[in-house]
Amino acid sequence: MLSALPAPLHGAIVSLFFVGNLLFWAVPVYVVIVFKLIPIRPLQGLCTDLLHWLCQRWQAGNTLFAETLNDTRWHLHQEVALNQSQRYVVVSNHQTWNDIYVLMRVLGHQVPFFKFFLKQQLIWVPILGPVWWALDYPFMKRYSRAQIRENPELAGKDLETARASCAKYRRQPVTVLNFVEGTRFTPAKQEAQSSPYTHLLRPKTGGLALAVAALGDLTDKLIDVTIVYHGGAVGFWDFMCGRMREVSVEVRELPVPAGWRTGDYAGDRDFRAEAQSWMARLWEDKDARIAWMLAHPGATPPADCAGGDAPIREPATPASPEAAAG
Repeated sequence: MLSALPAPLHGAIVSLFFVGNLLFWAVPVYVVIVFKLIPIRPLQGLCTDLLHWLCQRWQAGNTLFAETLNDTRWHLHQEVALNQSQRYVVVSNHQTWNDIYVLMRVLGHQVPFFKFFLKQQLIWVPILGPVWWALDYPFMKRYSRAQIRENPELAGKDLETARASCAKYRRQPVTVLNFVEGTRFTPAKQEAQSSPYTHLLRPKTGGLALAVAALGDLTDKLIDVTIVYHGGAVGFWDFMCGRMREVSVEVRELPVPAGWRTGDYAGDRDFRAEAQSWMARLWEDKDARIAWMLAHPGATPPADCAGGDAPIREPATPASPEAAAG
């Protein structure tokens, strides 16, 4: 819609809509937060549900503005049925801050509002800290290996804290998002890590294992998302300027690995080795899927992207934003 305008003007207009959308929904969010401070459990539960609804409306507004003002072509490959009444752990590759928008755009209308595991200190962050608290984001206190060596009683406390934080999800659906690379992919980081993958950094298995174990029997499904930016990943300002031109996203359901719901990643060496091996296999597969999707824009990835004889299934028509959202 704005493609004829100079890029800085395009970006300023889109940014204005995003900021306006944020401020519009921030007012009722903070009003509800005030009521949630009242220590009446049924009222707090009602406030939590209302906050989730408000945040999903904010999320939908961002998608509406971006889809209307930018000209991004979307290819969504998804066979798994999702709904907002279940509890999911989502794992995704990470290349840019735009990944958050992509995940919200693709999954936001299908799953509960995203949550992240946060360090306990972040609850004191101005403006955002109270929102994260009110939305029941899981806060946890992490202990270093040096601290555990000095005080062995701290071993396993991370998991205990995380499980206590996740206990509230017994009354509410949730989506816990985990970028297992821990940081955004860049060629420089890839080289520094000596990563064995072409399109990915080395995965950090502990965060995902902790999330699954913390949710325990509350984990309904493990969802694997692969994001590909044709033409290369761009920064958030470039996204505002309409330079994110074509994106492919694959959404798959994976079985929750055996033993992960009860495993102790920090304290059980055998479980840790098994979990790391499982993650390495997943990341090898994801690396092959990214390479295949880059080579076949718009086509549905076969079951085996690393080789084999799986057929290539071309879409009947190019995927429009509206069709991809469905």
